[in-house]
Amino acid sequence: MQATELADRLEACPVIAAIRDSKWQAALASPAEVLFYLEPHLQTISQRVLQAHEAGKAMFVHLDLAEGIGKDREGVEYLANCGVDGIISTRAQIIRFAKDCGLLTVQRFFALDSQGLDSVQEMMKSTHPHFMEIMPGVIPKVIQQFASGNIPVIAGGLIETKQEITAALGSNAIAVSTGCEQLWYL
Repeated sequence: MQATELADRLEACPVIAAIRDSKWQAALASPAEVLFYLEPHLQTISQRVLQAHEAGKAMFVHLDLAEGIGKDREGVEYLANCGVDGIISTRAQIIRFAKDCGLLTVQRFFALDSQGLDSVQEMMKSTHPHFMEIMPGVIPKVIQQFASGNIPVIAGGLIETKQEITAALGSNAIAVSTGCEQLWYL
């Protein structure tokens, strides 16, 4: 999958299902076209990728939260061989490894203070992820600041209402990731 194809899918359906295993089946049945899998396990990841693709979903794995999968080049290569569409990580090196493996990348950043925002700018210069996820996704001012750049912004974290989705998208986020199942149907 190319970044432009993912961007087109997110434009058509901008709500991403951010899920753990307990909501796996609900996410597969939802209209969300992209899954952020936050609880990947070594023994089940191949099956999850197959299920996601059979349901017509793109699947991104949050490697930082993975169980039994190395947070290194070999772990990224393993996930690429399993067929994941992309990787989510806060770690610059993981983003680089994923790009080397031909995977799409979402680098997750936490907007905690102004110094942290400055470090986001520096990090993006070195990693050039395909997409960035700003957390928490309920800060339109921060979303707008980064959405004016050349890396598409996904807003995530603490998104619990339709109004918060509207505010994030109105601040030029390309999409919103949420674990709130009812919001996957917007």
